[in-house]
Amino acid sequence: MPVHPIAAVVYKPTDHIEALLARATRALGERGVKLGGVLQHDVANVIEEDPCAMQLENLETGESIPLSQELGRGSVSCRVDPDALARGSVAVRGAIARGVHLIVINKFGAQEAFGAGLRDEMGEAVLAGVPLLTAVGERFLAEWEEFTGGDCTLLPPDVDAVLRWWSELQVDL
Repeated sequence: MPVHPIAAVVYKPTDHIEALLARATRALGERGVKLGGVLQHDVANVIEEDPCAMQLENLETGESIPLSQELGRGSVSCRVDPDALARGSVAVRGAIARGVHLIVINKFGAQEAFGAGLRDEMGEAVLAGVPLLTAVGERFLAEWEEFTGGDCTLLPPDVDAVLRWWSELQVDL
């Protein structure tokens, strides 16, 4: 089976995908891979008054971008801050322009499945010839495959699988 420069870790809700991607990116960085993109981290255990708090980590600079916006008690609206997504977009596009080896975007989720989020930035990376790694929940797998036209490598939620995929790409560093 061919190895595509677009890979998605397929995960279930019970998989700790954020931690897995953090471990994988750390291992890739230690191997000299110049990373760009953003990873999501839940920070609810750090911010007690906000049990759903999230942040984006800019993989190129280490900057933390608060991703959750405060909507008040009882709100059922999406808490993702559009400004944070815009900053994530700028981080991804800048990393592509600066010639990183790999773009990592935390996930192809509900926003991306419906045409928003960081979907355009995923396409930008591919068009620029920069390999892309993301994660996709099983419930959005059909949308992911439609987005990629099936030209992608699907990976199990395993750090070693991510590292093997990268090694098989044979990207010149």
